Amino acid sequence: MSRTVVHLLRHGEVHNPDRILYGRLPGFGLSAVGAGQAEKVAEHLADRDVVQVVASPLLRAQQTAASIAARHGLELLTDEGLIEATNVFEGARVSVGDGALSDPRTWPKLRNPFRPSWGEPYQQIANRMLAATYRARDRAAGHEAVCVSHQLPIYTLRRHLAGQRLWHDPRRRQCALASLTSLVFDGDTLLEVVYSQPAGCSDPRVTGA
Repeated sequence: MSRTVVHLLRHGEVHNPDRILYGRLPGFGLSAVGAGQAEKVAEHLADRDVVQVVASPLLRAQQTAASIAARHGLELLTDEGLIEATNVFEGARVSVGDGALSDPRTWPKLRNPFRPSWGEPYQQIANRMLAATYRARDRAAGHEAVCVSHQLPIYTLRRHLAGQRLWHDPRRRQCALASLTSLVFDGDTLLEVVYSQPAGCSDPRVTGA
């Protein structure tokens, strides 16, 4: 059995005092709490057979991954396939009744929640995330890899692997800050998906978390 584990790690809490949806906007790094979460995950994985650490190019993911790479003495790699999904509401406050969603001019962008019409299609997200996961799996064959990404891409890939419909209620995502969605492979075959929260739980309904 050639057992390989790819840990999909969501980044830690972001410094976002204006509570906007930051998406792919540059400059959004970890808060003090987020940095602490990254250290907790690094400690949690310290004794694991991690031979590769890869991250989304966005600052918050790079900072989260840096703690793990340093702990294992590894070079931090970047994979564009792990990046956050695009979203037309970047830079806006999008909570109901406060911001973009309360403006009738934005409603046409919400017309199709199944694709979705406001951003990158779910299937496209799943495809690029799966490709990034396979790249990490192949490079770390027989060992473990950590891929630091974002809530929506990780959860979309998880639903894809489970054969579930990709559109979903974002308030019900099981993908807390600094959580691990670990994919266990035997060769090319996915055996199981294991979810854990080494840094504790967080509320998926909080915008900008």
